Amino acid sequence: MQIVIDLSEEDLEHFRDAMRRAKDAAKDLSAAEITDAAQKLFDDTQATRVPEFVSSRMKRLGTLIAMVHDTHWGISDAERQNILSALTYFSDPHDAIPDSIPVLGFLDDAIMIELVVEELKHEIDAYDDFCVFRAQAVETQGATAGGDIKRNDWLEQRQNELLERMRGRRSRDSGYGKRGGFSLFSVR
Repeated sequence: MQIVIDLSEEDLEHFRDAMRRAKDAAKDLSAAEITDAAQKLFDDTQATRVPEFVSSRMKRLGTLIAMVHDTHWGISDAERQNILSALTYFSDPHDAIPDSIPVLGFLDDAIMIELVVEELKHEIDAYDDFCVFRAQAVETQGATAGGDIKRNDWLEQRQNELLERMRGRRSRDSGYGKRGGFSLFSVR
């Protein structure tokens, strides 16, 4: 059975309001308390059978938690605060639908994760790419080399890849615009 839920702007405002309330309630919580609560939710969903809609969103929650704790990723304080702010909703034990209700208990959490992921999409995509890069380093160079991979290593590699693509395009297109061997950049 498949159930599709369309959320109106008014419905989404309900979740935004819930996020604001959670942030207010969590303002005195430490980063560890916030991520521990999110980790507990993640663990609870792993220990029970939940719909695919929920489990796929929970994987993204796991990514957000990892981003905060991954010292090799080295996020800025502002990025860290954005993620922690997003995770505060999961530190509220009184969310919209109690998690103990079978099948539906994690639905509100999944919807909130979807909203958070949409807002932090670019940061999550970059972190996912970094994790793939690090895993490839482990695969090719061994576990100790992969463990030393930092964000700057990933950024340098991506920069080199972009430069190589640019050079490849330039070589491929080098015939274009050349008349009799003339180029704007030729030294004669």
